[in-house]
Amino acid sequence: MFDITTSGELLAEFMAEVRDQRFDTTGRFHGPFASGAPAIFASQAARMGARVAYAGRVGDDGFGDLIVARLRDDGIDVGAVQRDLERPTGTAFVSYQADGSRRFIFNLAHSAAGQQTLDEDQLERLAACRYCHVMGSSLSSPAAIAIVRRLVARVRDNGGQISFDPNVRDELIERPGVREALLELVAGCDIFLPSDADLEWLAAAGEDAERTAQRLLSEQRMSLLVLKRAAAGCRAYTASEVIEVPGLSVEEVDPTGAGDCFGGALIAALAAGCELHQALRLANAAGAHAVTVLGPMEGCSDLATLEQRLAAVGETQ
Repeated sequence: MFDITTSGELLAEFMAEVRDQRFDTTGRFHGPFASGAPAIFASQAARMGARVAYAGRVGDDGFGDLIVARLRDDGIDVGAVQRDLERPTGTAFVSYQADGSRRFIFNLAHSAAGQQTLDEDQLERLAACRYCHVMGSSLSSPAAIAIVRRLVARVRDNGGQISFDPNVRDELIERPGVREALLELVAGCDIFLPSDADLEWLAAAGEDAERTAQRLLSEQRMSLLVLKRAAAGCRAYTASEVIEVPGLSVEEVDPTGAGDCFGGALIAALAAGCELHQALRLANAAGAHAVTVLGPMEGCSDLATLEQRLAAVGETQ
């Protein structure tokens, strides 16, 4: 049995060397880096010792080789990572702006990532897990949504739990069926990992983040809601308590993947039997460490690294 399974986009990412790089002029880009939100999550969880399995699709090309090798080297089971002989591996080009925002050009829908399938044997194998993690970015098409729904349903039938990071993006929710799938997973997950922006999207008229979180926890299936607050840390809500854990002060190099590392560390820690407060500390440390390194998966860290970061700021182990 796996501790964690996840499914979704796998891509090669290229990052602009200078701020405000335009995509319609010549510039320098670093890369390729192995990437994809669920892949970053999986890498972080596996590096902490969790038994992780991944389902996705890459091209039969050098970028695909890079990604599969990275997943395998991190200890992730890649038995359900398919190779597409006709379409290239998905790509993303990222430009950081002076105001801290990012601009992207993605090639996913027409790449190998957009052609992922999941047969019955793969489904049964992946569903033998304790946690199934879903990223909102993986709900990019009707076919991708169908894969997630099948996997979630089978995991639920097997007694596993569902964790969900919605990562709501305007360009994503405009696609057919995505809004409905996001809301379906909010209603059906056991562990919900929103950002402030995600809670704002889910808020009723006049609600602040606190009231939205409390309402979701009382009305939906979830037993744990963890609000990711970037440098400010996190706030966890259960039926009986609210836990506030401050963030760690670090020098930011690249924020890409910080939230995914937070989620990977949290679910890996829970799978390892950590009590919630300690799991939240480790998740904060993982998110903080991630931003100190250039590259979406380059900031994934092992347990020893996270414990050292916590010790450095006086956290008890």
